[in-house]
Amino acid sequence: MKKEMIAMLLAGGQGSRLGVLTEKVAKPAVAFGGKYRIIDFPLSNCINSGIDTVGVLTQYRPLRLNSHIGIGIPWDLDRNHGGVTVLPPYETSTKGEWYSGTANAIYQNLEYMETYNPEYVLILSGDHIYKMDYEKMLDYHKEKGADITIATMAVPMEEASRFGVVLVDDNRKITEFEEKPKNPRSNLASMGIYIFSWPVLRDALIKLSEQPNCDFGKHIIPYCHGNGNPIFAYEFQGYWKDVGTLGSYWEANMELIDIVPVFNLYEDFWKVYTNSDMHPAQYIGTDAQVERSIISEGAEIYGKVYNSVIGAGVVIEAGAVVRDSVLMKNCSVGANSVLDKVILADDVKVGSNVKMGVGEFAPSLLDPKVYAFDLVTVGEHSVIPDNVTIGKNTTIFGVTEPEDYPDGALVSGGYIKKAGEM
Repeated sequence: MKKEMIAMLLAGGQGSRLGVLTEKVAKPAVAFGGKYRIIDFPLSNCINSGIDTVGVLTQYRPLRLNSHIGIGIPWDLDRNHGGVTVLPPYETSTKGEWYSGTANAIYQNLEYMETYNPEYVLILSGDHIYKMDYEKMLDYHKEKGADITIATMAVPMEEASRFGVVLVDDNRKITEFEEKPKNPRSNLASMGIYIFSWPVLRDALIKLSEQPNCDFGKHIIPYCHGNGNPIFAYEFQGYWKDVGTLGSYWEANMELIDIVPVFNLYEDFWKVYTNSDMHPAQYIGTDAQVERSIISEGAEIYGKVYNSVIGAGVVIEAGAVVRDSVLMKNCSVGANSVLDKVILADDVKVGSNVKMGVGEFAPSLLDPKVYAFDLVTVGEHSVIPDNVTIGKNTTIFGVTEPEDYPDGALVSGGYIKKAGEM
C-alpha cells in the first residue's frame, strides 16, 4: 500500500552539551515537562498531522528510547502497515557501519523507505520541543511545486551563526543556503525539518553515498540546489526550542509554568502523547506549599515547591524547599534540604539538610562549554549524602559519600564523578 508521506525521525544523537543528563541515555529520551520525553513531541506531531508511518533512527545508547517507543501504542502508531519502526544501524553481508552524518543515516535505510514508495519523505530531528502541523507544510510544498521544502524560522541576528541560514526571493524560493556562517546575511534559520519529493531525495542520497559524514545541511541541500531543484522556505511562526544545552533545557521547562505558558501542553486539539508508567494520583501534604509548578502523578509533596517541574514518583520531604528546579522521575529530596536552580535526572536521592545552588557563579572545572549556567546538574541514580552544601554551576554523578565533600562542601564550578560511573 503506497503512502503519500512517511517520516524519518533522526534520534541517534548523544546530546553531549547536556552533560551528565545524557551520560547513559540518548538526548531524545531525556525527560521533559514532568511526564514526557523529548522525542514525544515530534512523534505526537506526526500522528496529529495524519502521518502514520514513522522510521525512528537510533544509535547512541538506544535501549531506553527503544523501550519508550515500543510498538508505538501511545501515539496510535501500532499499525499493520506502517506505524513506528525503530531503525538502528545494522550489518550486511559486505559491511556494517555506524550512521555517520544525518543523510548517511537516511541513506542506510533506503530499503525501508522503498517498501512504502512514498510520494514525499519528511525528515525530522528527535530533539526539539515544538508543535507543528506537517500537513500544512506538505500543502505548501505542493502549492509551490517544490522538490524540497525547508522549515525555517526567524531568529535573532546575533544567534543566526549557530544555524544553517537561507536567503530567499520574493516567492520564498531559496536562493542561497549557508551552514553556520560566521557573518550571516539572513536571520531565517533552518529548523532541520525537510520535506523531499521522494525521487529527488533518493537520487541525492545515492549520488552522495560515498561522501564521508554525509549531512543534509552541508551536502544534500547544496547538491540539490546546485542541480537546480526548486527549494522553498516554509516559515514557521510557533514555539520551537532546541533543548541542546543545559541552559535551554532548563529554560524550556520553566516556560511550561508561566502564568500564560508560551508552550501549552494542555491543548485538546493538539495533544502530546507519551508512554508513561501507571502511577497513583499525586499527593500534596497538609503542610505543603506548591506555587506555579507542574506536579506529575505519583509525586508526594510534604515540603515547599516553587516555580518547578516535578516528575512522576518524586518525594519531597517535610521542611524541604525546591525552587526554580527540574526533578525527573522517582527522585527523593530529604527533610529540610534546599534546592535552588537544580536539575536532577531520574532516580536521584538527595539526603537531609542539603543545600544546593548556593554562593556565587564560578566557571566549571569539568567542562566550561557544557556547564556554563547557574545550575546544579546531577546525573541519574546519583546519591547526595546528608548535611552537604553544593555551589552553583556544579556537577555530580555517582553515589557520593560525605568524604567526597571537603569541609562538607562542593564549591561553585566544582564537580564529583565517581570512578567507573561516567
